[in-house]
Amino acid sequence: MAMEMVVTSGAKATLLTEAAAAHPEEACGLLLGQGGVISQALPARNVHSDPWRHFEIDPAVLIAAHRAARQGGLQVLGYYHSHPTGLTNPSATDQAAASGDGRIWAIVAGGTIGWWRDAPGGFEPLPLGLVAS
Repeated sequence: MAMEMVVTSGAKATLLTEAAAAHPEEACGLLLGQGGVISQALPARNVHSDPWRHFEIDPAVLIAAHRAARQGGLQVLGYYHSHPTGLTNPSATDQAAASGDGRIWAIVAGGTIGWWRDAPGGFEPLPLGLVAS
């Protein structure tokens, strides 16, 4: 049985703000927290050569976050990106990039957020609770 996940209002607000600020390009970053709580959305530079239609999280941000987690910091629970002209569902490109590692993906589109688990059989919708930060 999957652990119930919650996201802080501060992390959710960061996702929406970053997606709006990056528009018309895709925003991206990391979802950090402990256990079943996403407490921080860490923005990263989108280093993809076509940032209007794809995203690639800056490797330096990813490496630093994993290093901090190994030293007792917040864990990398997943990733986020935006679909500036799309939906909150995973795109065909998202499906192709998925690894089935169980991490959380948040997809921001149209001022809303879709939450997904990157499951071995493909993306699964992930209902989340919201807690104040």
